[in-house]
Amino acid sequence: MIEVYIDGASAGNPGPSGAGVFINNNGVVERHAIPLGIMDNHEAEYHALIKALEICVANKYEVVSFRTDSQAINQAIEKEYAKKKYAILLERALKLSAKLDLFFLKWIPSIENKSADELARRAIRLNQNEEIHEQDC
Repeated sequence: MIEVYIDGASAGNPGPSGAGVFINNNGVVERHAIPLGIMDNHEAEYHALIKALEICVANKYEVVSFRTDSQAINQAIEKEYAKKKYAILLERALKLSAKLDLFFLKWIPSIENKSADELARRAIRLNQNEEIHEQDC
């Protein structure tokens, strides 16, 4: 099973934002720091989820287990409901997750999500609409 850790962050609310996606594919690690432009923190969290799902779908990953430290994201996916402002983002995430054979999302404490958090913070600093991608074996 592929493990995916996600985090969104904003420097201000709204402010420059970034998404961090850390993927462990049976020992092969991918790190994505994705600048998102100006948005609020909750939007950044949704975009981190969407970007991670897009990566998984593009790579044809079939069974994925996501981790987030955002209770709002976890509850939205669990209930398949988000407030009006975020409903379109949730709908996009749900459509992407349906393309995977198995999709799990679990809330974890921030302390367990440091890799994705660091990537999201790096993306804030970059904030040039360029994705930084690293792959380790």
